Amino acid sequence: MLTIRSAFSGFSAPDIDAERAFYADRLGITVSEGMGNLMLELPGGHRTVIYPKPDHQPATFTVLNLDVSDIDKAVDELTAAGIELERYEGFPQDEKGVMRDNGPSIAWFKDPAGNILSIIQDD
Repeated sequence: MLTIRSAFSGFSAPDIDAERAFYADRLGITVSEGMGNLMLELPGGHRTVIYPKPDHQPATFTVLNLDVSDIDKAVDELTAAGIELERYEGFPQDEKGVMRDNGPSIAWFKDPAGNILSIIQDD
């Protein structure tokens, strides 16, 4: 049986400097760097690596979900930081861009590389 010490996920971006500024300065996530990669230090001891990829293609699915205690406050904070929420045709999103009726409340936005992120209130 495989013995796993820890785990982390990762995704690519073409411009690591733009990613650092976005995640650290606009989202307030602790970011460290090493060997050309960024490591997002997330609450709960979780980590995600962002690695440079010149021919990057943005993911067409959510690569990172950020659990928040108050989705309306989080939406307001993202909007105040100049981050635009995504709207998806056929999804029952309200005027703020939050989908509230199909499980946990969730809203989506993109990082500078076009990767899809979400804020989610799961309570």
